[in-house]
Amino acid sequence: MNHPDFQIDWLRAFVAVVDAGSLSGAAPLLHRSQSAVSMQIKKLEAALGRPVLLRGPRHLEVTPAGAELLSYARRVLDLQAEAHAALFGPQLAGRVRLGVPDDYASAYLTPVLRSFAHRYHGVEIELTCEQSTSLIPRVGRGELDLALVSRDKPQRGRFLFHEPLVWVGSPQLEVWRRDPLPIAVYESASLARMATMKALAARRRAHRIVYHSSSLAGQLAAVESGLAVAVLTRCSVPAHLQILQDLPAEFDLPPLDSMDVAVLRSKVSQRSPAVDAMYEQMVRTLGS
Repeated sequence: MNHPDFQIDWLRAFVAVVDAGSLSGAAPLLHRSQSAVSMQIKKLEAALGRPVLLRGPRHLEVTPAGAELLSYARRVLDLQAEAHAALFGPQLAGRVRLGVPDDYASAYLTPVLRSFAHRYHGVEIELTCEQSTSLIPRVGRGELDLALVSRDKPQRGRFLFHEPLVWVGSPQLEVWRRDPLPIAVYESASLARMATMKALAARRRAHRIVYHSSSLAGQLAAVESGLAVAVLTRCSVPAHLQILQDLPAEFDLPPLDSMDVAVLRSKVSQRSPAVDAMYEQMVRTLGS
């Protein structure tokens, strides 16, 4: 029995959708419209004879057949990228010192690093995960070459996209019903903390701080244990937690602004071709 070939564009679209978590997220990575990406997935599924993705309550889910195909698709794309780099790509070498907050690392940095690694095998990447308020001065001092941050001032760095802030709680424990509202917060200099306190003050919502942590893992622990609700970036919210803006308005949680996400570059890295390439990859992959 003859089976149709899996075209590499179909496989590339499938991997991009899985990595981005949605068709809309994959479209800019592929430089295609959302409808064009959807069509590529439909063609792949028609060739396979089975669906590879299903739409879940919060995001797309990979089917068993899709999960089996995914590892092969990545290998095909890796080999194609290696061949292209060997035959046509620039032979870059060097080191890139890159900073990113925990909540942006998996959601946004993964597709950047995967695309970069496909093209530039000779570049060493040194990754630092800290809060944006720590990364920004480190770029200024030249300790980091690049950083993906929530910017603290307009016009700082190269703007990439807006990241919504959301109230988050445990659906099993419903601590958002308490008065005053128990909240978990980041350190005092945190942009998310300042946005939280500003929103609560504007609404005059009674609250008390019951938990401090400078890490995303600590914030999630507070929410999952029922100690408090927290304000997190939408991209960092696990599927098992409740985004409280989706609840009825009776709980009176104030609206929150979005974070401006930007890439910063140090002055001392301006003559580095490796940093040039990473900067361009971040802008190309994440830019709005």
